[in-house]
Amino acid sequence: MADTNLIRKIYMNCPVCDKEHEVEERSRMTTVLIKGEEVVYEERYFFCVNADPEENEFETGAMMNENLLNARNAYRTQKGLLTSGEIVAIREKYGLSQVDLAKMLGWGEATISRYESKAIQDEAYDNMLRLIRDNPLQALEYLKKNGDKFSASKKRHIKGKITEELDANGREFLTRQALEGEYAAFDEPSDSNGYTLLDIDKLEAVISYFAERMSNIFKTKLMKLLWYADALSFKQSGYAMTGLVYRHEAMGALPIGHYSLMNLENLNVQEEMSANYDSMFHVYPNKNQDDSILNACDRDVLDIVIAKFKNYKTAEIVAYMHEEQAYIKTLPGAVIPFALAKEIRKF
Repeated sequence: MADTNLIRKIYMNCPVCDKEHEVEERSRMTTVLIKGEEVVYEERYFFCVNADPEENEFETGAMMNENLLNARNAYRTQKGLLTSGEIVAIREKYGLSQVDLAKMLGWGEATISRYESKAIQDEAYDNMLRLIRDNPLQALEYLKKNGDKFSASKKRHIKGKITEELDANGREFLTRQALEGEYAAFDEPSDSNGYTLLDIDKLEAVISYFAERMSNIFKTKLMKLLWYADALSFKQSGYAMTGLVYRHEAMGALPIGHYSLMNLENLNVQEEMSANYDSMFHVYPNKNQDDSILNACDRDVLDIVIAKFKNYKTAEIVAYMHEEQAYIKTLPGAVIPFALAKEIRKF
């Protein structure tokens, strides 16, 4: 059990010593058994300094409910399930009450209320909630299927909210779906993806990280920077960073799905014309990109790649990559195995 932390002091009529005085509100990490598994969660309680050591702690009813919810959410997180707060966020995203969301999904009217307070959803229900969270089109399908459970005005209201989400996030979702579709054959960790499954959120963060620290990044150079980031990460830790799979192409390593990649909504990519009237994709920083998904090791790798190639022109980094054993030892069009990344030249 971790040390206790003092949150604040509150003046109240203490139920332990039956006197009015300041009691301490404290927190600590506590272990509890849920569905046969140990779960660690943050527990809040009050501490009376006047009482005997064995009787100096107490909880209010509201605090007890909050502690139970924290424990259940810790279990959900441990099992990869949506927390109660994440379920609330889905409702709010579409402007739904607890009953509305339950009706739209074809569930009992009290189901969502229970999931947001005391019950833990099973995996099948969790998957349905994730579907509508990540895909507004799926939410629209459920509304069509169960629309007869709503009044005409309520149905129009919900449909309007879903349409707003489609307008706001439709391009990003469809692009992600297209990119993920191209990686359907690489849905298991392997030497092809550096034992890392495709992580689009991290990929966007990596690209934004490069763009913030390097000027004049165009598509071809970016593709090489990504390969070097993944290759160096693999060489150092045994795992690639983004989960991209690269093929041997004329311009060096090129990730599968690179066309979809450049259309990701969270990237700031501008199509520009070169002096030869060729179309070029110029990558600019995205000030709204959250790069907290990048850990310290990721940032160290990216900083090394930036220091090496920051002043390289596109043709120079392509020529440099052509001399790597990973390129020399693979055939045109073949997937470049990450096992060869261990042979990249020292930076």
